[in-house]
Amino acid sequence: RAGYPDQFLAVPRVKLATYHESSGTSTGRSTGSYLTEDDWSELVDRVSRHAVSLTAQDTVLVKIPYAMVTAAHQMHAVARAAGALVIPADSRSSAMPHRRILRLLRDLQVTVACCMPLEPLLWAACAQLWGEPQPHLLAPALRAIVCFSEPLAAAKRARIQSLWKGARVHESYGVSECGGNLGGECPAGHLHLWADRYLPEILDPVTGALTTEGTGQLVVTTLYREAMPLVRYNIGDLVTLRYQECTCGWHLPLLRVFGRAESAGSQTRTLRVTDVEDLVYSLPEQLGVLFWRGVLGGSGLRIEVEAEPSCAAQAVDELRTRALTQLGMPVEVSVVAPGTLVPLDVLTQDEQFAKPRYLYTDTEDLASGILYPPALGRPGR
Repeated sequence: RAGYPDQFLAVPRVKLATYHESSGTSTGRSTGSYLTEDDWSELVDRVSRHAVSLTAQDTVLVKIPYAMVTAAHQMHAVARAAGALVIPADSRSSAMPHRRILRLLRDLQVTVACCMPLEPLLWAACAQLWGEPQPHLLAPALRAIVCFSEPLAAAKRARIQSLWKGARVHESYGVSECGGNLGGECPAGHLHLWADRYLPEILDPVTGALTTEGTGQLVVTTLYREAMPLVRYNIGDLVTLRYQECTCGWHLPLLRVFGRAESAGSQTRTLRVTDVEDLVYSLPEQLGVLFWRGVLGGSGLRIEVEAEPSCAAQAVDELRTRALTQLGMPVEVSVVAPGTLVPLDVLTQDEQFAKPRYLYTDTEDLASGILYPPALGRPGR
């Protein structure tokens, strides 16, 4: 971060092709990342190994922010290299509400969706609000969902696959400042780190010792990065890396990503987001719990989940019991009404104008300004 914007460049500026920035989730500050054309060629080759195996028969929906981070651009490039049809849906955009995504999934017969793991849950909730309790019926051609940008808990993966029957969920792991994708899933369903393109090490944050495998913070050295090579860059993610034979035949280490570890309040142990997600999404599916949030404090962990009032008591009992078994600690549980954690108007909003408007009729509300006016009329339920 101290080297922003260009102190880590290893090539003349004229060789650069694109500039990207990380999401800044760990510190609130983004890191810069440059790629040359050769970097892009290597990146496309690396990502194309993924078990999804795109072909010219695929229609690929890219529902990841195109602004600055590499994930959307790399999937766009990989899909085009395979001859697939790309739908650049973007994310965090008023022009791409969830209702529009459902329309695209259905009408364009999308076969592969690329998104954060939260997105398919949001689409399912949107479908249910619009009268379709079985969201997979709106995407009959969907065969794969490739998840980016956050760790994927096993129970969350299972819930997504249950909601979108027929679609297999794949995990993709990457870091913008390291040149994008660092690992992908093999045909056997295991996440591998591309150790022929990156030299991985595991750092013990307590002792400072570096080992070739085990559990700790992931440290990588780029081996083929041209624009911005990094030596022993500490990503900070807590991972488990191990070298063992895989039925897929890939001679690459197996990787499990837990994300950042947080202190569990006054407890002596740490808590990972994947731990809590495995707890929440292990609840019986009929309880309808899709969204949650947790608060860590001096007294431990408090979890809120959205559920219908008729399911509230069972959800509380199940979570308390499972927390003692799965987390080894008591948790405070509360159930909030649907629409509390994810506002209903977010799930039901119509498509917005993508361009500014300057001329209005005398019956329209002028208070919204000219930059991104809301769609005409009120969305129905």
